[in-house]
Amino acid sequence: MIRSFDAAAVSDLFERTDGQVTTGVKELDHVGHEDSGQLDIGVWDHSVGESTDVEVDEVFVVISGRGSVTCDQGGKIELAPGTVGVLPAGAKTTWTVTEPLRKVWITLG
Repeated sequence: MIRSFDAAAVSDLFERTDGQVTTGVKELDHVGHEDSGQLDIGVWDHSVGESTDVEVDEVFVVISGRGSVTCDQGGKIELAPGTVGVLPAGAKTTWTVTEPLRKVWITLG
């Protein structure tokens, strides 16, 4: 069965506050099987400010907002609507968000 979701309209995100920054996440769907690999799909929000993370293998698409993400191993992604990013597992990233950000993410679960 095929299905879809409106990433811009997703609400009720689980929120986490880290000092001045608030992030929210909501897992929306799974594709595949545990035996052959499963893709997890969700939405993530980040308020204006800066945060750090250690990534899992992820592909994301920015839906709204602006900023940048840098990696301690090198590289910088400018974040704007339509940006597609690829993050390798273990990358230590710094997210600098200048306009509230929303992205759709896909990871291998």
